[in-house]
Amino acid sequence: MILETAELAIAPGHEAAFEAAVAEAIPLFLASPGCHGVRLHRVIESPGLYRLLVDWATLQDHTETFRGSESFARWRALVSPHFAAPPAVTHSEEALASAGV
Repeated sequence: MILETAELAIAPGHEAAFEAAVAEAIPLFLASPGCHGVRLHRVIESPGLYRLLVDWATLQDHTETFRGSESFARWRALVSPHFAAPPAVTHSEEALASAGV
């Protein structure tokens, strides 16, 4: 499983509209091959900073299939008006987990 982490800086005053746009876009992710879940976290210490966490079966499911799709174009159209800066995206895979997780 691959975890996409997108750090998203949102323009002041756009937080509620951004969260609504993400809620509208979640089905776009979930309909994409290899997507196993989407979560949006608000960073407590930095108002206006969010982390979008998306579980993908493979890196290619995100970087090739989703990013090359109309769903990705729609996602960007929904959320990009709220960005204060370009997103920073990384991908990771689990190296270690505690028991019971």
